[in-house]
Amino acid sequence: MNGVHDMGGMHGMGPVVIEKDEPVFHAEWEARVYALQRATGFLGKWNLDMSRFSRERMPPADYLAATYYERWLFGLQTLLVEEGLVTAQELTVGRGAMTVGAAAVLRAPDVAEWMRGRASARVASDVPSKFKPGDAVVARTVNPVGHTRLPRYVRGRRGTIHVDHGVFTFPDTNAMSRDPKPQHCYSVRFTARELWGPQVVARDSVYLDLFDDYLDAA
Repeated sequence: MNGVHDMGGMHGMGPVVIEKDEPVFHAEWEARVYALQRATGFLGKWNLDMSRFSRERMPPADYLAATYYERWLFGLQTLLVEEGLVTAQELTVGRGAMTVGAAAVLRAPDVAEWMRGRASARVASDVPSKFKPGDAVVARTVNPVGHTRLPRYVRGRRGTIHVDHGVFTFPDTNAMSRDPKPQHCYSVRFTARELWGPQVVARDSVYLDLFDDYLDAA
C-alpha cells in the first residue's frame, strides 16, 4: 500500500530524536492499548499482517499527527469492528450493546505462556528458492492497494542476494486473504548509491529482507 506510513527515504520529516532512558510506555493508557492488542489477538480473529495493515489504513493527516500507540489503537478498533466483536456505535458511546457468543479468554496467569508460544512466520516447507546468495536481482516496481512489506524507495532498484533466510508466510496475501503463500525470504544488499544517488558514501549499503514475489532476476 502506498500510504503515508511508508516514509523510507522521504525528506522534510525532521530529525530522528533519540530519547535518553526512554520508558517502555509514556503513559498508562499506552500500556492498556498494548495489553488489549495482545489479549484480543488471543481470539485468533486476525493475524499479525492484518494487524499491521489495519494501522496503515489510518487517514494520512491523522497518521502523521498520531503517536505510536494512537496508531495501534486505531488499528485495534478497526479490526474489532471488521471482525464483528464490537460495533462502531459501541466504540462511540463506550458501552456494549450487542451479545457476543462465548469466546476464549486470555487470563492473567496464562499471559506469559501465550506470549512465549506465539506462532512464528517461518514455515516448514520444501518450497524451492528462486535465488541463491550472490544472485543479482531487481525489486519489482509495483503499487499494491493492499498490505506489502516492499518499501517504495527500493522498487526498481538492483541488489544482490546476501542470505537466504528460508521459507516464511508471505505477508501480502496473509494480510488480505489469510493465504500464507509460503516462499523464501532473503536478505538483499543494495548499495547506498543505487538507492540514493552518487552524492552518498560509496561504501555504504542497505540490507532489506525481501520475498520471492518482490524480486526478479537482474
